[in-house]
Amino acid sequence: MLKVLIADDHPLIRIGLANVLADRPGTEVTQAGTILELREALASRTPDVLVLDLNMPGGNSLEVIPEFRRQYPKLAILVLSIHPEQQAGVKAILAGANGYLNKNSAPADLTIAVDEVSKGGRFVSPALGLALAEYLYRGESGKQPHESLSDREYTVLLKIAQGFTTAEIAVQLELSPKTVGTYRARVLEKMGISTTAELTRYVVEKGLTENPSG
Repeated sequence: MLKVLIADDHPLIRIGLANVLADRPGTEVTQAGTILELREALASRTPDVLVLDLNMPGGNSLEVIPEFRRQYPKLAILVLSIHPEQQAGVKAILAGANGYLNKNSAPADLTIAVDEVSKGGRFVSPALGLALAEYLYRGESGKQPHESLSDREYTVLLKIAQGFTTAEIAVQLELSPKTVGTYRARVLEKMGISTTAELTRYVVEKGLTENPSG
């Protein structure tokens, strides 16, 4: 009997995932909707596989992965998120997850991923594999994430971090809001960041200035 714990704050998603796994013979599924419920479920009966949503009430999923890895060394962790692999998949793997599955994936991929990580393997999609390769290349070359940005993308990065809206940036740079939105998407993708808050924190921590080489 393979024990799977699904941790997601949306009941409909939990039920949907459970229904998909119900078609897998010999699978027992339990559910948790918050980090607190997740901790209680793990303590009471540790599952073989944890399917963990990236955004959970009561804590940061990426921060609890290393903790769970220490407490439950035999637990396989499959992170599930709507964010693209290059934004969140790499972070999940680096945090200690055994695999990463995008919520846009086909239902059959969930069963395949659960089977793979339950056997001690890793589930890495082609997109995640490419993102990991790019991360390793960037790390080995010593290149900082913001150094991959064009001059215009770097300017948009700073404007966003300064708190300007898309409309305000468009006026300042004499661009259309749509174009600014495109630049913003490129910045987030190239830097592997998923939120404005993370982007702002990065700019502050790195002490970035108007000079792209700063």
